[in-house]
Amino acid sequence: MEQNVSPRRGLPETKGGPTIALALGGGGARGLAHIHVIDALDEMGVRPAAIAGSSIGALMGAGMAAGMSGKEIRDHVLATVGHRGEVLNRLWQLRPASLSEAVASGLRFGQFNIERVLTAFLPEAVPARFSELPIPLKVVVTDYYGQTERVCESGDLHKALAASCALPALFTPVKIDGRVMIDGGIYNPIPFDHLRDAADIVIAVDVVGGPDGDGRTIPSRIDSLFGASQLMMQSIIAMKMKAGAPDILLRPDVGRYRVLDFLRAKELLAATHETKEQVKRALSERIGAWEEKP
Repeated sequence: MEQNVSPRRGLPETKGGPTIALALGGGGARGLAHIHVIDALDEMGVRPAAIAGSSIGALMGAGMAAGMSGKEIRDHVLATVGHRGEVLNRLWQLRPASLSEAVASGLRFGQFNIERVLTAFLPEAVPARFSELPIPLKVVVTDYYGQTERVCESGDLHKALAASCALPALFTPVKIDGRVMIDGGIYNPIPFDHLRDAADIVIAVDVVGGPDGDGRTIPSRIDSLFGASQLMMQSIIAMKMKAGAPDILLRPDVGRYRVLDFLRAKELLAATHETKEQVKRALSERIGAWEEKP
């Protein structure tokens, strides 16, 4: 494949070969495994024609769409959400300065304002608006009262990312155009279906995982809640696969990690390092098959 250097990222950009689209799924901290996928594409000189993401997948996709390399995203993660002291420091800075500010910001006991949280943790490279992204990005959110999904592709990028990550009960919902939006992974855990006409080869990454245990121990209240969500999302994925599977489906081994295990970022990345080579092998095979077509 002929290559040239991308001025935006300083990475080789594929020319003359098949176009690639990337769908990154939701799964909380388990989605840090997406970094290996981005690393693999960086090393292969592949720049996606389009990216779609739900929840943590939308965040990772936004980083890549903004021109960040896998290494840059990894360094940012380990320096922020992967570092206990930094997490506490940034969350402390988000505290309301007064009761009136707390009321004005819609403070609810037991819930965090996801828009404020993302403002504190998003890399500076991620712009405020979709139009500033070098790579087209589709962010999937769930319309709570509309009982459907919504694909955000223009306008306020940060608000769309916040809505896509608004995990029920943990974060307050986000309003977009007056509609109440929650976690995109609830309705569409891996939005590869929105990329079917966007490229020659569609890669989808499933980091939903499933309940992990010995099969006999009764799970805690919180584990049963998140575990039930995993089962629901896996059911949605299975139905979507029957309707039309992506060209490549990757499932990093993330089952032992919980949704909020961000402080275990370094361990999780080490445990899923094989994902990078899996991406390279699978994509190389697909590209080879594509080039052999008459």
